[in-house]
Amino acid sequence: MPPAMETLADWLAHCEQLHAKNIDLGLDRVRAVADRLGLRFDCPVITVAGTNGKGSTCAMLESILRHAGYRTGVYGSPHLVHFEERLRLRGESVEAAALLPHFAAVEEARGSTSLTYFEFTTLALLHCMAASGVEVAILEVGLGGRLDAVNIIDADCSVITSIDLDHMDFLGPDRESIGFEKAGILRAGRPAIVSDPMPPDSVIAHANAIGADLWRFGHDFNVAGDKQQWGWSGRGRRYSGLAYPALRGANQLINAAGVLAALESLRPVLPITAQAVRTGLAMVELPGRFQIVPGEPTLVLDVAHNGHAVAALAENLDAMGFYPTTHAVFGVMADKDLAPIFARIGPLIDRWYFTDLPTPRAAAGADLLARWQAQNTRKDASGTLCASPMEALQAAIDQADPADRIVVFGSFFTVGGVLLNGTPRLQARHLLRDA
Repeated sequence: MPPAMETLADWLAHCEQLHAKNIDLGLDRVRAVADRLGLRFDCPVITVAGTNGKGSTCAMLESILRHAGYRTGVYGSPHLVHFEERLRLRGESVEAAALLPHFAAVEEARGSTSLTYFEFTTLALLHCMAASGVEVAILEVGLGGRLDAVNIIDADCSVITSIDLDHMDFLGPDRESIGFEKAGILRAGRPAIVSDPMPPDSVIAHANAIGADLWRFGHDFNVAGDKQQWGWSGRGRRYSGLAYPALRGANQLINAAGVLAALESLRPVLPITAQAVRTGLAMVELPGRFQIVPGEPTLVLDVAHNGHAVAALAENLDAMGFYPTTHAVFGVMADKDLAPIFARIGPLIDRWYFTDLPTPRAAAGADLLARWQAQNTRKDASGTLCASPMEALQAAIDQADPADRIVVFGSFFTVGGVLLNGTPRLQARHLLRDA
């Protein structure tokens, strides 16, 4: 046992220096340690993979199942502010102290096996969840699927959300190769929910090749709706007159459709009521997913950090109505393709505040500013450089009028950086002077 592991911070620091690589895809090492740990779940497991929409899908599953009376466990990553957010038990983030014995158990079980930070922490959090008496486990895949540490657990139902271009260094150059990696979470004879309306052929081919029970959006389940309400139809069951999910944004209906398909496929082992569906969707919460914080100016928080997610963010911003000036705080990892991001959201942003982030994987704010300037054709747009997300937000507040809006988007580090002291409630300067 390493010396003086008395706090969660001690363990996380230990995990950071165990392995030569930050990301090292493959299941052999992590599966060997999991076997020595005796890691297993005695309840139904739902695993969720995809490029965008994973967190929202997990949050909706959790909300509906909790309103149906089940004790839920949800594992997800990364976190916005506190590491403990990565494991929710019965809807609450796990206590740091409760994790310590599970980190110690992984350390003992690994012996001389080298684990990455993600692998070690995933094992510790899953071990904690399995020991806590949950009645359903919801697991969000970190990166890809086939070789991600979460995939050591055989899911009773797998959900694949949208598939788009991201993490191409690890997952391949196009949607077909990325889709094949995501499809690695599917299991023979078990429900495979594909909520992407136009999935890569590789996903369908793999599901058929292994004999998974494939549920496809537009084939096995579908949605319909008007401005007030929506309905879902699946194999032999319908829900009508549903309120729209409390998570905002056009893409959330597709995520919700996949959630209802997953729950329908598991009805024999996890029966739920229509009322739990209605209440769960109406009350779901997830910080940083097109989260609108009322105030003057209006604040929008979104962890959109690839072209597909930013396109959805731009669509949602368009639908918000008129704001005289839109300010954007933006910071992102160095591996992101910036061209489609700037091309799609650039017309909506009048003032940019580019920020450094506290991780070596991040793009420097100065590089983001230079890249933006190189493609900017708007004479009325401006860009400035800031040292941290909080400084960037303050710079935007200082420049903004009460009727403006400020959008904070990009990496989890960017959105998390402005949430360090809780959710900011903005009061415009003129209001403060009058007070």
